[in-house]
Amino acid sequence: MGMSQDEGHFFMMLLKLMNTKNTLEVGAYTGYSLLCTALSLPSDGKVIALDIDREAYEIRAPLIVKAGVAHKVGFRDGPAMDGIDMLLKYESNHGFFDFIFVDADKNNYLNYHRRLIKLVKVGGLIAYDNTLWNGALVASSNDELPKYIRYYMEYILDLNQTLAKDSRIQISQVPISDGITLCRRLI
Repeated sequence: MGMSQDEGHFFMMLLKLMNTKNTLEVGAYTGYSLLCTALSLPSDGKVIALDIDREAYEIRAPLIVKAGVAHKVGFRDGPAMDGIDMLLKYESNHGFFDFIFVDADKNNYLNYHRRLIKLVKVGGLIAYDNTLWNGALVASSNDELPKYIRYYMEYILDLNQTLAKDSRIQISQVPISDGITLCRRLI
């Protein structure tokens, strides 16, 4: 689990090309993607990370400090939906984020999207991880798949179909690691 190295390098390049300053990460796990993001931001850039598991985050936290980017990171533990809803309470957060990365509970991806579209600025990106879902999206109903793959498969299919129809965004499916869907907010 966690972001692959090639995915991390891709995001670092993307964030630098976008001149990203304010980011949000929904699901930080051990913090590798968080570290990649913080390294890509200018000295006054910020990344807010929402995750339910502080212990997992603490595994990589010393590397964030060692890399000299701890001042850019704000970790908030608790359910991501609660954190997002808290951000939405303040009008100043609407359209504030240049980039949002989502790698959390797949069954909530659509619920996250409905909220996050309000937080990302026009021209900004929301990136959803694992949108190829181990190739299971093209599996037949007879194919043997691990239970968790089969369970979340419908949620990922629903997300992909919904994003493809959402006129507020332009999407691109990037086949790095387990698939990333980039959603550029248009309106």
